[in-house]
Amino acid sequence: MKKLSVGDLNLGGRRVFVRVDYNVPLSRQGGAATITDDRRITASLPTLTTILERGGSVIAASHLGRPKGKRAPEYSLAPVARRLSQLLSRPVSFADDCVGAQAQEKAGALTPGGVLLLENLRFHPEEEKDDEAFARTLAGLADLYVNDAFGSAHRAHASVHAIASHFQQPAAGLLMDAEVTALSRLLDAPARPFVVVVGGAKVSDKLDLLEHLIERCNALIVGGGMAYTFLSALGHDIGNSIVEKEREMEVRDLMTLCAVKGVSLILPEDHLEAKPGERGRPTAGPSVSQGYAALDIGPKSIKAFTTEIAKAKSVLWNGPMGRFEDAAFAAGTEAVAQAIASCGGFTVVGGGDSAAAVKRFGLESGFTHISTGGGASLEFLSGKTLPGVAVLADAP
Repeated sequence: MKKLSVGDLNLGGRRVFVRVDYNVPLSRQGGAATITDDRRITASLPTLTTILERGGSVIAASHLGRPKGKRAPEYSLAPVARRLSQLLSRPVSFADDCVGAQAQEKAGALTPGGVLLLENLRFHPEEEKDDEAFARTLAGLADLYVNDAFGSAHRAHASVHAIASHFQQPAAGLLMDAEVTALSRLLDAPARPFVVVVGGAKVSDKLDLLEHLIERCNALIVGGGMAYTFLSALGHDIGNSIVEKEREMEVRDLMTLCAVKGVSLILPEDHLEAKPGERGRPTAGPSVSQGYAALDIGPKSIKAFTTEIAKAKSVLWNGPMGRFEDAAFAAGTEAVAQAIASCGGFTVVGGGDSAAAVKRFGLESGFTHISTGGGASLEFLSGKTLPGVAVLADAP
């Protein structure tokens, strides 16, 4: 699945439309918007810098939030333009729309080394409809197209999908290339033992992922809220813990598949259980007391999980082990994160809450790859074709 990269393009004197993912969290105090986490902006810098250093100019485009196809000031990318300018140490022009006379004028005025950020693509309903005419208008702003927004690659939207047909060499940005390379390595040729660690609230969100990975991994560790559907299917009492009773049959099928494929399935042996407002107490075993909810894995589970992780040569982690945002229930997630970071293997975090946990515990440097993808990562690892990747030109 090797795709043409931005580094393969002749960039000198060319205007490059770069689809980035600047869907960043904003905080508003006194009317001013402040970016509270700029990781998605910094992740795009290697691609933008490559274009600028090789004599090209950048037309960056992104969505922000869900404005539902209408102009909404609270979803403006203007604060992002200011932050991008600081990070690049050069001026960044901003167009108050992604199409129209001003966008055309500012794009046309770009000279080598110039940077323009367009206003929120989703201010136009045509973006999410993958509208051909809208895509053609966007394409008309530039000479080349680069997609560096892996987090949006699972959406068939105009700036991700339809636009690519208007360029002879639609290419992947460096972030996109790194994502596809890292995730493909886990699917195609993982060093073994390959351990998959999953958590989060709902097993229903990850059924396809689990089925696809059981075919490829050596061990599957299940924690977080989704573990209680597994435990319930095995007949354990789970108290007031989160559970999807309607998914128990599919969970039993997954457990059977693990047995058939020789995959070690490791479920929690104990938990921290609590009533609302309590700090939690350890359970004696995998069952949860009536009136209590399990909010983290317990010490026995931590030992079992981390012992298995320590053997791994490849690890994929997606989903926390409990309510890690609360310090009282963060021990399980932190222990798993530390075990993965120190195992010495090829380690990938599948975005979302897991990536947030890695940052919270200061363990970013211990991981081989931290995906920016979230939903895109899950779909890719489930074996699904991502529209935004499929339309890019193959590497020569």
